Amino acid sequence: MIGPRRMMMALAFPLALSGCVTGADYSRNEAGFISVANKTASVEAKETVWIQNQNQARSAGAQVKSLLARTKPLDVETAVQIALLNNKGLQAGYADLGDSAADAWQSTMFINPTVSIGTTGIGTPELQAFKTIEGMITTNILALATKSRDVAIADTRFRQAQLTAAVRTLQVAADTRRAWIGAVAAWENVGQLQSAQATADAASELAAKLGETGAMTKGAQAREHVFVAEIAGETAKARLAARLAKEELTRLMGLWGSELDYQVPNSLPPLPKSVAKRDTIEAEALRNRIDLQVAKLELEATARSYGLTEATRYVTDLEILTGFETEREIEDDEKKTRTTPQVELEFAIPIFDTGKARMRKAEVAYMRAANLLAEKAVNVRSEARSAYEAYRSNYDIARHYRNNVVPLRAKVEEESLLTYNGMITNTFELLTDTRDKINSILLSVNAKRDFWLAEANLAPAIYGGGATNASAETEVAAASGSGGGGGH
Repeated sequence: MIGPRRMMMALAFPLALSGCVTGADYSRNEAGFISVANKTASVEAKETVWIQNQNQARSAGAQVKSLLARTKPLDVETAVQIALLNNKGLQAGYADLGDSAADAWQSTMFINPTVSIGTTGIGTPELQAFKTIEGMITTNILALATKSRDVAIADTRFRQAQLTAAVRTLQVAADTRRAWIGAVAAWENVGQLQSAQATADAASELAAKLGETGAMTKGAQAREHVFVAEIAGETAKARLAARLAKEELTRLMGLWGSELDYQVPNSLPPLPKSVAKRDTIEAEALRNRIDLQVAKLELEATARSYGLTEATRYVTDLEILTGFETEREIEDDEKKTRTTPQVELEFAIPIFDTGKARMRKAEVAYMRAANLLAEKAVNVRSEARSAYEAYRSNYDIARHYRNNVVPLRAKVEEESLLTYNGMITNTFELLTDTRDKINSILLSVNAKRDFWLAEANLAPAIYGGGATNASAETEVAAASGSGGGGGH
């Protein structure tokens, strides 16, 4: 006999304690994602999905194809919705949420006890006359004592993971919005350059005919021809920049294969009649920025970890061993059996390591988290102010180009053409005025693009998920500086 009753009682000890804690909230496949979807919907008013099986993948794919088929050309809101449904990097980010849920679920479970059974007296008849059977169950009672703290820390990390997933979702939405603006502005530049090239081609052809009659010198003809060649080069550069900008949008939307046959508009929307006033944008950002909430939870989790370290400063492992020892003797052909229960307590004596180093490390971690939170709060206020300042100023700049610079350049070219027809202005002056008008139009397009980018950055400044795509934004701005039109 091995004493099954005592064995079962010892095993039931940690299991009975674990019965009061449940991991049901963490064990669901979409644990925590509803919170992510709700936060995203409150900012972007878009649907988000966490794809975890083939049926969900097929459903999302069909939805993407439907959006592409019925929205031609592709508008910005549809592009953002497609990205939220189809961006694979975002789906990988949601897997981190699943990892955190699994960790939180694991924290609700106690460490499995260790069972050991041994015997002596196997072998010769002399040894079998005196046989001892030992059984022992070991469990870490310190883990039982700190269970509630461990669960609280894991739950804080889980809530932090939910907010981080929401930030990633908003970041994909913001990046897609900016990429759409960059792509459309680039194609608008191509269209403007193509119009200029048509005018330059006509002027070059006229110059060639005048040269044949001797009415135009070879130098004047060369000026006409080089202008056409330069416009052609600028148009080619602008078309390349537009294609690259569209590829950036394609990557964010996760499209490939037949899905690449989509088009974006030829021009950005006109400027609004007025700009929105954000007198309390700093307060809005402090109240709503999700990444600031993540930093607060980081401080909370660090504080809880600090408390756990303090509670286990001297003793990090405390184990209780329960079991039995059964002895069997054979004397005068009579078997005698005696079972003795055993209880042992095992822990490390803090002679050399008193926990001071671990306490210091926990203190430093807490101070780091506190300072990072303070820095984040300062940065959030500054980013909100900067975003509104860029929004307001870029609107004024774009409106100035639209209302003043471009009309004046058009008037100058018109007057120059009249004087040219009256043989008062020479060809070189007319070409200069035409070139200046083209440059002003391109600057106006870029100013309008900068305004819409600034408008797209307002929501991330208030809710989070922006300002991490600065390099890509710079590339789009540089690319759109040259120019884009048909076949996109």
